[in-house]
Amino acid sequence: MKPFAYQRPDSVAEAVRMNAERPDARFLGGGTNLVDLMKLGVESPGLLIDVSGLPLDQVTATDEGGLRIGATVRNSDLAAHRAVRDRYPVLSQALLAGASGQLRNAATTGGNLLQRTRCPYFQDTSKPCNKRTPGTGCPAREGVHRDLAVLGHSEDCVATHPSDMAVALAALDATVHLHGPEGERAVPVTELHRLPGDDPGRDTVLRPGELITEVVLPPAPGGSASLYRKARDRASYAFALASVAAVLTVRDGRVQQASLAFGGLAHRPWRARAAEDVLRGAPATEETFARAADAELAAARPLRDNGFKVTLARRLTVGALKELTARAG
Repeated sequence: MKPFAYQRPDSVAEAVRMNAERPDARFLGGGTNLVDLMKLGVESPGLLIDVSGLPLDQVTATDEGGLRIGATVRNSDLAAHRAVRDRYPVLSQALLAGASGQLRNAATTGGNLLQRTRCPYFQDTSKPCNKRTPGTGCPAREGVHRDLAVLGHSEDCVATHPSDMAVALAALDATVHLHGPEGERAVPVTELHRLPGDDPGRDTVLRPGELITEVVLPPAPGGSASLYRKARDRASYAFALASVAAVLTVRDGRVQQASLAFGGLAHRPWRARAAEDVLRGAPATEETFARAADAELAAARPLRDNGFKVTLARRLTVGALKELTARAG
């Protein structure tokens, strides 16, 4: 066992200061991912800074009519929150699709966003992995990659981001608020996670010592409907082979507004901007939905064994948009 220190700060400022003083420190929320990685030997922090007791566990309304979600709000509480279920059902559905009840009871909003890939090469310290040990290679490209990326990957990494919640937040245009040694800042959730490029070890744009304090949702578009659809190898408690979060407004048979994001396909939640451009103002028909999906997925570069993900994502997208259109009708 590798020894480590443990501290519970009394404030956000104290937590950030503790982290800034120790390059080997890690923030600890629910621990559902970090503790597993410590057991595997992937993470070896010298200090755990437990932020679960900080006053960041509330869901409150914003003055604009959106929602402010504290970083330590548990996934179960967020999924069950009345305002989330009523106004942002795509988020509630994504959370409920993401894990077992036991894990949702422990996992936090901030930790969910920052969970790391479940690529088997990353989690196995006996194997080379550029994300874990830069410069050692990416054996997944020619090895076991059925579950890995078809969009946005690089020669150095084909891992996928595992969060369901983050995909819904991307479709909802959420903003992540951060507190670090240099002060506070806000980052759109669509810009929080990085594509791997030639530096796959950096999952996000977080600066050293920064702590997620809250996630802010804008007001739900008037007349919109939303849902989350996920395909996986078993009926429950499995990571997505492909998923789609969709927010759609249809008026007079045409798409007035559309937001789409894919999960299970890339190193980050993938906001489908090309598909949205096709949808906006077009007839709300199956043909339009298929063209939109094809426009986005034209950028896919599947590997030897995961080309099925492209077809799967296309079918999920068309099915989700048809269901939302039927509700509008």
